[in-house]
Order: sequence, then C-alpha cells, then structure tokens
Amino acid sequence: MQRRELIRLGLVGAAATLVAPRQVLAGVEGSPMAGGVYYTQDAPGRWSKKVAGHLPVIEVDKGAGKVKVITGHEMKGYEHYIVKHTLLDGNFQFIEERLFDPMKDAAPITEFALTDYSGPIYALSMCNLHDVWLNMAEV
Repeated sequence: MQRRELIRLGLVGAAATLVAPRQVLAGVEGSPMAGGVYYTQDAPGRWSKKVAGHLPVIEVDKGAGKVKVITGHEMKGYEHYIVKHTLLDGNFQFIEERLFDPMKDAAPITEFALTDYSGPIYALSMCNLHDVWLNMAEV
C-alpha cells in the first residue's frame, strides 16, 4: 500500500468515527441498530417478551423542569437488575446518568433536573442481563 493511500484511509476512518454515531442513531426506530445493539418498544429484537420490564418510561414535568425515568423492573440483587439510567439530548449528547446499587436501591427510578432545554430527550435503561433499552420523549 502506498503512503498516500494509507494516509487517505486513515483520514476517512477518523472522519467516520465523528459522523457515523449521529447517522447510525438518526431515526432511532428505523435504525438497523434497533433490535440488535439497543432495544425499543417497536424493535425489541430477541427480547420481545421483556419490553414491559425493561423499556424506560419517561415522565416530563415541564413546569418543574424535571424528567423522571422509571423502569418497571425488580431489583434482584446482583442476579438481575437495572445497572443505570442515562439521559441524552436530541443530538444524543450526554446529559446525566445514575448508577444503581442492586443491594440498596429498591426500584430503578431516576429524577433528572432539566432546565433550559427543550426538544427530544432519550432515556437509556441498561439491564445486566437484557442489554440496553431506549425510549424518547419531548421536553
């Protein structure tokens, strides 16, 4: 391989790492990643019987500037539990997350303060056995 070709491929690869995440996640439900890398209500993949207990429910209180994320999943110690909730903005940029302690937290419920933001938000709920689940709401 010639030096110029190697440099060109390196630059293309670097650019792809900056652009690809947004393109992959654009159109969350229609993405080929849905149902394989992450799961949604409409694309539960191999976990089709796990939607009710794993899909994060998002409650928005615009007046108080709060977002509550609830996963209807019991916490069975380290055997089976929700590891964390992550909140992302409309561009899939990190806002905040909460890690759960399955020995102390009775239920996977998180309240996020969200001021000076409007638009779509994405909540991720990560189960130690059944992967990452994604839901969306408007603020």
